[in-house]
Amino acid sequence: MTLFEVVEEGVMHDVEFMTAAEKRKVLKQWELFLQSGLKKEKFTKALYTHLIMHCSFIAHYSIHGFFATYFESGDDIVHFLSQFDGRDGIPKSIEYGMIGWYTSGDHHDINSEMVRIASKYVPALIKQAQNRQKETDIAQAKALLAKHGVDLVERR
Repeated sequence: MTLFEVVEEGVMHDVEFMTAAEKRKVLKQWELFLQSGLKKEKFTKALYTHLIMHCSFIAHYSIHGFFATYFESGDDIVHFLSQFDGRDGIPKSIEYGMIGWYTSGDHHDINSEMVRIASKYVPALIKQAQNRQKETDIAQAKALLAKHGVDLVERR
């Protein structure tokens, strides 16, 4: 049995605090957010609420604080996406280091589907985030060198 065969693909179940329809809505928003390249305007309140209530993420005070924590630097993007990267088995919560967010009975259907959906986007998004972080790091290094009057000679 593989990671993605644990539940029937796409089948959502009503649970105490989330209907199957709400789960499908969050999944659609999740995919649109990933497709957009993690654009802020595609990061919805429903998606944020699911992440903090059922995926073991800390709220970071608000949707804006959450977005700033995970989606403004390349390194933070890679860290966030690692929770939904199933290439090495069941991914652990980045906040707590456990798999309960994924294996929980009430939300296993939606969370495993989030990992399955993410598998289409995570490799490219990670590559983009790593490139973005490299550019940021180089710009910061150049600024620090210039601040101290050190010229940078670039080799190609």
